Amino acid sequence: MTEALVPHATEAGAGNAGTRSPPGRWFKRAFESDVFYSFRRSRLTMVAAAITALFFLLAIFASLLAVQNPFDPSQLELMNSRIAPLWTADGQSPFLLGTDEQGRDVFSAILYGLRISLTVGVLGVLFSGTLGIMLGLIAGYFGGAIDGLIMRIADVQLTFPAILIALLINGVVKSIFGNRLDAMSTLAVLVFAIGLSFWVQYARTVRGSVMVEKNKDYVAARPS
Repeated sequence: MTEALVPHATEAGAGNAGTRSPPGRWFKRAFESDVFYSFRRSRLTMVAAAITALFFLLAIFASLLAVQNPFDPSQLELMNSRIAPLWTADGQSPFLLGTDEQGRDVFSAILYGLRISLTVGVLGVLFSGTLGIMLGLIAGYFGGAIDGLIMRIADVQLTFPAILIALLINGVVKSIFGNRLDAMSTLAVLVFAIGLSFWVQYARTVRGSVMVEKNKDYVAARPS
């Protein structure tokens, strides 16, 4: 009778460990999840993930791998212009892919350009996802006129190509501010333009999920 009332030491420890949620427990749950199982089963997905990770590593360590900073005019020499790639007869070390007419190393320009491309892409997706999820939650939860307004705006935006909307926003901002935008402001404009162009897909998906959950029994049975 006493043994039935007193919890086992291992069970108590497991309960405490579950309360503390150590990092190892999270990694184990992630490793045993259906998402990671599907990831391991797809070789194409694993190859794509490896290539994406390689791109991020190249962008992070661009300053160490690049021969020069292509954005620093003091590191450019016109005497090194139009050099052929290294594997050709006219190639010169250390210019792996050769240089352009201004003496910029092509491989270095690719690495530093990769930084900008990944930064704009990641921030643009985060901004569009955040905006779309928030608007989708609001539309699905409140419904009525608010839902109708948000969805009609989404429907109108879907009639135009996303790249056209991004170019329109970018052009309007540049026409207003002209050449007064610095590098960081230009980056923010690109992220803003991309975010406003791709929020609709997130909003419609989240709205549908919220409306499905609203009609379930456990939501309908909640106390008023």
